[in-house]
Amino acid sequence: MALVKLRDFYLDDREDNSDIDEIKNYDVYAGNDKVGSVYDLLVDEQTGRFRYFVVDTGFWIFGKKVLLPVGLANIDHSTRRINVNSLSRDQVENLPNYDDLERVDFDYEEQVRNAYRPMAASSGITQPTYDRNTYNYEQEPSLYNISDRDDQTLRLYEERLIANKERRKTGEVAIGKHIETETARVAVPLEKERVVIERTTPTDVTPVHPTDADFREGEVARMEIYEETPDIHKEAVVREEVRVKKVVEQDTAEATETIRREELDVDAPGLPIVDKQG
Repeated sequence: MALVKLRDFYLDDREDNSDIDEIKNYDVYAGNDKVGSVYDLLVDEQTGRFRYFVVDTGFWIFGKKVLLPVGLANIDHSTRRINVNSLSRDQVENLPNYDDLERVDFDYEEQVRNAYRPMAASSGITQPTYDRNTYNYEQEPSLYNISDRDDQTLRLYEERLIANKERRKTGEVAIGKHIETETARVAVPLEKERVVIERTTPTDVTPVHPTDADFREGEVARMEIYEETPDIHKEAVVREEVRVKKVVEQDTAEATETIRREELDVDAPGLPIVDKQG
């Protein structure tokens, strides 16, 4: 009869634990006195039935956590309370301290049961005869049975597949520029002027009678000479424009998991039972 924590009984990947976390915040009262608050719940690993509330006594008995059998608790969801009748401070002080599941064995549970049995005896149920090998929780319904008590609520849980998305970075594209060099050649035709001197000898030689005025020393004929020189320089022009943008592609991811659901088992042979769907 191994016990496990309630959250461990349900899969760790359960997304919606709000109902489990909610009852773990309920306050525990003995009459008008606040005993503490629910720290955790222990479940029978084989049957899945609730067995104990782990109660953190807080300032009532500072720093002590104890086990409370679920059959002694009246759960009131409207006030978020768990009411325990006739629970005294002496009983809580005599309970063994709960530290971890490693210590919860048969002997440990016997100490817990012996502290609460006087409360269960007031209901008229006699203590069963058993040993560590034959003990069964069903032998003490006043301690562990919450289904046959008035005004009790048993919550049935089911698992659901929750599909969420998260955005993660898969890579990065960097687009930059670099400079490449090459040798460009250009040919420019150039014009250059030259002076050509042509000399001719007349074929018809007619005697002339020059005078002294026809002989002028120092007479000069002038002609301007031009040539083209290359003017080569560089200028930058836009060769190409590059635009960078993102597009979104749609895809569908599918997953298949096995989920569990609790169904209600009613064991009442021969008794009139009315099952109302709320």
